[in-house]
Amino acid sequence: MATTVFMEALSPTMEEGRLVKWHKREGDAVQVGETLAEVETDKAIMDLQARADGILRQVAVAEGQTVPVGKEIAVIVAPGEAVGATPAPAPRPAPASASGSGERGAVPSVTVSAVAPADATRVKASPLAKRMAKEAGVDLKLLQGSGPGGRVVRRDLEGAESRERGAVPTGAPTADAARDVPLPAPRSPDVPGARASYDDVPLTQIRKTIAKRLATSLGPVPHFFLTTEVDMERAAEARDALNRQLGDRGKVSFNDVILKATALALTKHRACNAWFQEDHIRYWNEVHIGMAVAVEDGLITPVIRNADVKPLLEIGREAGDLADKARSRRLQPHEYTGSTFSVSNLGMFDIDQFTAVINPPEAGIIAVGSIVQKPVVVDATVLPRRRMRITMSCDHRVIDGATGAGFLKTLKEMLENPLAMLL
Repeated sequence: MATTVFMEALSPTMEEGRLVKWHKREGDAVQVGETLAEVETDKAIMDLQARADGILRQVAVAEGQTVPVGKEIAVIVAPGEAVGATPAPAPRPAPASASGSGERGAVPSVTVSAVAPADATRVKASPLAKRMAKEAGVDLKLLQGSGPGGRVVRRDLEGAESRERGAVPTGAPTADAARDVPLPAPRSPDVPGARASYDDVPLTQIRKTIAKRLATSLGPVPHFFLTTEVDMERAAEARDALNRQLGDRGKVSFNDVILKATALALTKHRACNAWFQEDHIRYWNEVHIGMAVAVEDGLITPVIRNADVKPLLEIGREAGDLADKARSRRLQPHEYTGSTFSVSNLGMFDIDQFTAVINPPEAGIIAVGSIVQKPVVVDATVLPRRRMRITMSCDHRVIDGATGAGFLKTLKEMLENPLAMLL
């Protein structure tokens, strides 16, 4: 029997995917586990694998096309089987690992049409859809879900809101419509070879996700900011000594030292190592540091797990490997989900100070500036000292001012006196 190939949810927060490249063409023989295509998710480029043996037929999505999770994109048929045969669902793979912040980790089943749930009183909906419905006062039971297994997702809520807005009579224009003046169409350049006025570039999947994440952070999350300046002289001396001792075994960067110190400071300030949930706060006993990495078309935060117990050299190697995988878009979901606190360092770009946006459901993030020499008064003498500014963004629903200040004080002490990390 034919087996349907769906656009699968290859990451916990994926709602749609862009088919980057087909590895198999129509008519090619495929086996279970073989890569059919490369798909750009909201975070990385991942492999879509075959869930059955047979021949690839009815390829319905072209390279470069973006389609929602659950859409049928091809069929795998047995050799000699008629293409028009009723396809069977692909076997369900293991769901993508979710960290509590992911919206969808399940792989769609037979069809994307609505299916009655086993419990008629329970509506299948994504966490984001539930929150949107609550804010808009929409009864989820009245909506037909377009997600896998009839699940109500964001686009169903947006469609309902659009229909409500469309109910306005069309006989008389609204005041807003009357004020809208159509913009003139852009003129083609009169001179051959001249540049157009602008270029429209479609959003990539990662840029769409960044836009959504920022909309769910800076607006709903009540941010406040704390800034401190750290004397990095002793940290610099300790780093230089360590690198001389390591020789060919590797190098320790300032960023590695900051990651390690942040993780250790969080063990002493558990209130900052937390997630805000809808009806509770989750305080973590483990420290998983999200490390912001700039990629070609956005930003992603790979995670260094249990950073408080890892040696500096191991943190440095892992940070380098994760950064390389992030830039090549090859991170797996477990490598960028589950962070309990984040660090964003723009010091290498000669940025003195900035504020970072919290990555929900985390309650805090620190923004690290560049290390610069400044004249500082030490024992009544003006001396040049290497200084660095750190700004902490706090979710006020979890972290109060004194709580955040206490964490920053401990972090500052550890960086200014690296031996304090041993206490």
